[in-house]
Amino acid sequence: MATLTVSARSAQPGTRKRSVPKRVLLAASAWIVALVFVAPILWMVLTSLHAETDAATNPPSIFAPLTLDGFRAFFGGSGLSPWPPILNSMTASVLSVIFVLLLAFPAAFALSIRPVEKWRDVMFFFLTTKMLPIVAALLPLYLFAKAIGGLDNIYLLAVFYTVMNLPIAVWMLQSFLAEVPVELMEAAQLDGAGLATILRKVILPVAMPGIAATALICFIFSWNDLLFARVLTGTAATTAPVFLTGFVSSQGLFLATVSAGALVVSLPVIAVGMAAQDKLVQGLTFGAVK
Repeated sequence: MATLTVSARSAQPGTRKRSVPKRVLLAASAWIVALVFVAPILWMVLTSLHAETDAATNPPSIFAPLTLDGFRAFFGGSGLSPWPPILNSMTASVLSVIFVLLLAFPAAFALSIRPVEKWRDVMFFFLTTKMLPIVAALLPLYLFAKAIGGLDNIYLLAVFYTVMNLPIAVWMLQSFLAEVPVELMEAAQLDGAGLATILRKVILPVAMPGIAATALICFIFSWNDLLFARVLTGTAATTAPVFLTGFVSSQGLFLATVSAGALVVSLPVIAVGMAAQDKLVQGLTFGAVK
């Protein structure tokens, strides 16, 4: 029996034993790709811990003395506090994620579990909206915001982020909900469950990894936006990326301060990503293996 078990496992494609050179090559490739992605972050961290004069040297002085002057300059060294812009970014990002999920989930449900007529045309329409360059929509949005008195308003910016992320959210949720087994809903219907009960107790638990992945992607897109915030906000609704660009000047040195600020601004996204890591992996691989 043991021999048969080992033979059966060895016959599975995923557990097939690779040769040593091939394993070494795959491992080396994985490490190279990882270093390519991690190197800019490590460089940003190292630069943020150097003095401005050391950060601006060419070639860079990696082993220069470490200091927290860059963080001190970011947290009030210029006379401006970064907390209001960070709070504005958090407000706009969280609100837009809530609005996107409230709007995208019913649409994805109608396009996947109970498809409406010509649902493929509807999905193509959503896709075409993402092909439009964002800069092409800036002037109409600016004029619209100015006409209704919504310039420099964080809540209107959250609405614009909702519009920006809604197509990709519908696409993602439609693909996730399409993988929910229909038999689960049919069994719930036979037990007398209504639509609200099926959504809450059947579909939501199964699709939660996909919903979490969609929410995280939308949060990252909103948090990283610079173009909309740069044009549509002024002082009261300034977001963290706009505040960060204020340190870039043609006079003086700013690399360490900008690196420190970029590291601080990136922390919420990193924290959310690590907290939702399991859900994100499950959501992005949802339906990949049946």
